[in-house]
Amino acid sequence: MRHRFTERSRREYAGAPHEIQRAFDRRLAFLLQNLRHPSLRAKKHDEANNVWQARITRGWRFYFQIRGDTYIILSVILHPK
Repeated sequence: MRHRFTERSRREYAGAPHEIQRAFDRRLAFLLQNLRHPSLRAKKHDEANNVWQARITRGWRFYFQIRGDTYIILSVILHPK
């Protein structure tokens, strides 16, 4: 599998604290190897739009879509509680 950032997710990643960026990088590597990796806790967020949510840390999430063999990273944000 491959990945691609949207312009929005690229900006959000760049604006995130350095430790969140490092944690995201690790989670992205897990995602590329195995969608069901336990630390991701990946789940469908929006079935109609094929949007998934995965965990970066307890307080941060990233959202993505799966299109063919590519993960499209949509957003990297604080968890909306």
